[in-house]
Amino acid sequence: MAAKQKILIVDDDMNIAELISLYLTKECYDTHMVHDGEEALAAYEQYQPNLILLDLMLPGIDGYQVCREIRTKSNTPIIMLSAKGEIFDKVLGLELGADDYIIKPFDSKELVARVKAVLRRYQPSKPDKTASDIKCVEYPNLVVNQTNYSVLYNGKPVDMPPKELELLYFLASSPNQVFTREQLLDHIWGYEYIGDTRTVDVHVKRLREKIKDHASWSLSTVWGIGYKFEVK
Repeated sequence: MAAKQKILIVDDDMNIAELISLYLTKECYDTHMVHDGEEALAAYEQYQPNLILLDLMLPGIDGYQVCREIRTKSNTPIIMLSAKGEIFDKVLGLELGADDYIIKPFDSKELVARVKAVLRRYQPSKPDKTASDIKCVEYPNLVVNQTNYSVLYNGKPVDMPPKELELLYFLASSPNQVFTREQLLDHIWGYEYIGDTRTVDVHVKRLREKIKDHASWSLSTVWGIGYKFEVK
């Protein structure tokens, strides 16, 4: 029997945290609740969750800082939670490495669907994959493998959250094809994703910080349209 996936719930409102835990426990997830930023960082090390639901407004260390610190050591998926009316900078959250965000109050079905979607994207590959199942593209000094979620650049592994890797793989697997921001948002985040096209720009910016253009390929902006993986 497979072990339950573990979800760390970080929210200073105990009633909301317990409600979230109830929703997720019904879906057969294992949950652990904490109520401030310092507890969150300690619990992350001890609990080793598969996913973190992280409230933005926390006493002491806020959700942004918790996200920033976890991202220095791990690509564990993070979904940020923000109450409607709070100042919530979606772009900043994504810049720091959050995988998704949900505005409170939220519908229980939406919460569960978002959790499942993020975990599904982050599933490690199974060892019995056949050659035809492997999703991998190779270019000079770059190997992007979506089957085991790994990137090699100049022969060295590059740490990359799932969304960044999926975006890079999607573009690189269709060389020289131009995609609009809306198409990329739809393909990578899904039609149900409540975001905007700046989400794509943020992820492209982060990719460019990690992977510089090569003489034979580049991650190119097509002004007024979107992006393409250009092969020369």
